[in-house]
Amino acid sequence: MDLKLTGKTALVTGSTAGIGLEIARRLAVEGASVIVTGRSQKKLDEAVESIRASGGKQVSGVVADAGTAEGANAVLKASGKVDILVNNLGIYEAKPFTEITDEDWLSMFEVNVLSGVRLARGVITGMLERNWGRIIFISSESGLNTPTEMIHYGTTKTAQLAVSRGLANLAQGTGVTVNSVLPGPTRAEAIVEFLRSALNMPNASEAELEAEFFKRGRPTSLIQRMLDPKEIADLVAFVASPLSSGTTGASLRVEGGIVQTIA
Repeated sequence: MDLKLTGKTALVTGSTAGIGLEIARRLAVEGASVIVTGRSQKKLDEAVESIRASGGKQVSGVVADAGTAEGANAVLKASGKVDILVNNLGIYEAKPFTEITDEDWLSMFEVNVLSGVRLARGVITGMLERNWGRIIFISSESGLNTPTEMIHYGTTKTAQLAVSRGLANLAQGTGVTVNSVLPGPTRAEAIVEFLRSALNMPNASEAELEAEFFKRGRPTSLIQRMLDPKEIADLVAFVASPLSSGTTGASLRVEGGIVQTIA
């Protein structure tokens, strides 16, 4: 399927690994000019080369911490005109609620919520003037099912849904759409250590950790496995394309059936 992304410029935050990298790769392979962001020049260079090796011809990188006001401004300045914004940058940690400090809460909101707010604020005026644009927040099933092991994280993911819907309302009657994509637990660089911490199983194998996590932490999952980042990227690429013009203000789930509601 031709997603008709040639000539579009896409900015994907937190895109040197995991879900963000696969989203950037898919958009670039589909013909978009893609800007990836990260804090490490080495990892950024590796991501750019990886995308080019996959057939993405127009890809560049910006070294900046988009989770800060200064970094977000640097990303916007370096990016120029943006047709597609994918707010993927995010952090998470397992921590008992009584041990989550004010600083932990503020840091989680700064990165997970305000990064997307700042970037959306920087691009939406141009999108509205051109009467075309896509803003996509990478939220989580945790935005609907707040996990007891990381309540602060789940709260930020719910906040993303509210921001996304509000911006979609703001763009009413235009060619600009705003949506959220809600992944489930996804295989990524840091997932094994996260599971060891969350499950208190320091010596378990990766397979044992995954099985125990779905048994104990996500028993309602219908696929009973971690998602591949490519499965997330496939949905995001469609939502970013002109073909998705009828989809806006939506929370789109790609979480393996964990959420048990039909709406």
